[in-house]
Amino acid sequence: MKFPSILVVGNFLTREGGTTQVCEELSGRLHRAGHVVITTSGRKRRISRLTEMLYTTWRYRFSYDVAQVAVFSGASFIWAEAVCNLLTVIRCPYILTLHGGGLPEFARENNRRVRRLLQSAAAVTVPSMYLLDKMRAYRSDLTLIPNALDIAAYERTEHHMRPRLAWLRAFHDVYNPMMAPRVLCRLKDEFPPIHLMMIGPDKGDSSRAKTLAEAKRYGVETHLEMHSLLPKDQVPHVLKGADIFLNTSRIDNTPVSVLEAMAAGLCVVSTDVGGIPYLLKSGQEALLVPEGDDAAMAAAVRSLLRDQQLATKIRTTASRKLKNFDWSVVLPQWQDLLTSVARSKRQRSIWRLFPTSPRTSPQSAP
Repeated sequence: MKFPSILVVGNFLTREGGTTQVCEELSGRLHRAGHVVITTSGRKRRISRLTEMLYTTWRYRFSYDVAQVAVFSGASFIWAEAVCNLLTVIRCPYILTLHGGGLPEFARENNRRVRRLLQSAAAVTVPSMYLLDKMRAYRSDLTLIPNALDIAAYERTEHHMRPRLAWLRAFHDVYNPMMAPRVLCRLKDEFPPIHLMMIGPDKGDSSRAKTLAEAKRYGVETHLEMHSLLPKDQVPHVLKGADIFLNTSRIDNTPVSVLEAMAAGLCVVSTDVGGIPYLLKSGQEALLVPEGDDAAMAAAVRSLLRDQQLATKIRTTASRKLKNFDWSVVLPQWQDLLTSVARSKRQRSIWRLFPTSPRTSPQSAP
């Protein structure tokens, strides 16, 4: 069986000090499965990234059968439009993959642009029920393919419920890291050994400095450990050292970090924004609290530390849910879709070589 060759267009920023993106993991899995995979771009500056994306798309236009393009909101939407316009010119079918909790709002403000881009693709995938629900108005036949994990890498046999907390996102206002020190402040007297590890790159809006300032203001800096970057293969080991995961976001979709925490046996306490309620049932698979409510988040952490039965229930239910997010389940879904789109391209090419008469169509030919 000949696997289709694939161009993957997204953010490949690991070499530039960024966090591992979904497209990087998918590209590696497809390559190991036997596909020829061309990737772009690893440039950090947006204009350089767009330039390299367009160059790679044109330079290797005869080397791939199908393209997969990541679509984000904001300024990043522009490079998706530009790349897809070029793919249309060279007549290569492409699959769009929608990302980010801010995309629905962006789509409402840019209705025609979003609708035009989504309608132009051979297929459009979403990683969450949230985006499936919010974006189906712009294209009805969306395909749900969730973000995936190698769940076995995160599994652990021993579980405790200690005041050991973890936070794993980028330091940016959209993820509201400044809320975490306030949660610590509300718990430190009741649980003196409490400790929070916060890990993530600094996105340049001073959120990391503000978080540290909040820690000093509330007197919890000795309970807080901050790291700027963590290699992907070390995430399971670090998460296994914690028992509760905090997700303080203002906007969200289906964050991989939350899935990783669940896989590592942590109980998730999260704000109930964006796609989080679509992913997790509060009281069953996690405890959800209102956005920005540090008192409610502290109360949720307290309930987990005091009630072992509740913690065990959430951990067990979350573990069962994750089975559908394993790469052994998700990768074949990607391969089936990519192969289907590439096959349709070959079929269209054959019909162009043997054009039908006006009275005969491929569907009606004997």
